Amino acid sequence: MRDMLTKTSLLALFGLSASLAATTTAFALDEVTYGTNWLAQAEHGGFYQAVADGTYEKHGLKVTVVQGGPQAANRALLIAGKVDFYMGSPLGEMDAVKEGIPLIDVAAIFQKDPQVLLAHPDQGIEKFADLAKLNSIFMGKDGYVTYYEWMKKNFSGFTDEKYKPYTFNPAPFITDPKSAQQGYLTSEPYEIEKQAGWAPKVFLLADNGYNPYSTMITTTTAMVESKPDVVQRFVDASAKGWYKYLYGDNKAANDLIKKDNPEMTDGQIEYSIKKMKEYGIVVSGEATDKGIGCMTDAKYKAFFDSMVQIAVQPADLDYKKAYTTKFVCKGVGMALKN
Repeated sequence: MRDMLTKTSLLALFGLSASLAATTTAFALDEVTYGTNWLAQAEHGGFYQAVADGTYEKHGLKVTVVQGGPQAANRALLIAGKVDFYMGSPLGEMDAVKEGIPLIDVAAIFQKDPQVLLAHPDQGIEKFADLAKLNSIFMGKDGYVTYYEWMKKNFSGFTDEKYKPYTFNPAPFITDPKSAQQGYLTSEPYEIEKQAGWAPKVFLLADNGYNPYSTMITTTTAMVESKPDVVQRFVDASAKGWYKYLYGDNKAANDLIKKDNPEMTDGQIEYSIKKMKEYGIVVSGEATDKGIGCMTDAKYKAFFDSMVQIAVQPADLDYKKAYTTKFVCKGVGMALKN
């Protein structure tokens, strides 16, 4: 009887311990937020995937994706400590160093910036340099002071007179065959083909020499210093989410995207995923054999040098404060790629 009671007591104790462990695990999740730079879309898919399929939870995280948009200020929220991570950019973080704002890139989800220039298909524009033959190039002011300056420095024929403001309405480009227009690889070509009935010629700046990282995981230096384990787990889980989104079942993630952004369509999502894979936006370069999110000193320096060349950044900027490679290039999640 005593042995039976002892066994019963032990089983009860083990059961209680298991229950407490499960409860503790449930409450031990670190809550973090990731702010995107635009409305929910396939270009944010890996983050939504890691939420939808429990990847973040398996890494001890409860993650909320805070979508950006015209009225959002997620970068400012990061600076103010209201979100933990943000979808930044190398140029943005270099500017932060210049301004004394302690922001830092810890991963680069996009190896290639999806920025493109578009041309009409019947104007003899076959290579990037041919765009200089056109009369007008519609682009936003940010592009005008960055990659257009780079274009003027590295190719002949691009002049200030060709610049025309882009108002995010493709009609002026569609009606003018002697023009080009800026765009995002995964969106504007799709929309133009829907409206005009023809597919524009697409020239990815990243494949023609202007090649910053994009779709960063950016945080504060305080976060890196005080919670490096949280940073590492978020980077690792996000990389796995991106592999699953691109190469696995992404329906649940897409449902979350459409819930956040009801105007998003299945057709647009399908097109965006196809183009990200076709052009190696996420998996190319160092990410091919070192994993999604990989960054290298060499590539970051190459982009910094190109910004010095066009006087966007000062040559004496301590640009290495803008990023760290300690959390990436470890091959995390690569086995998930089919």
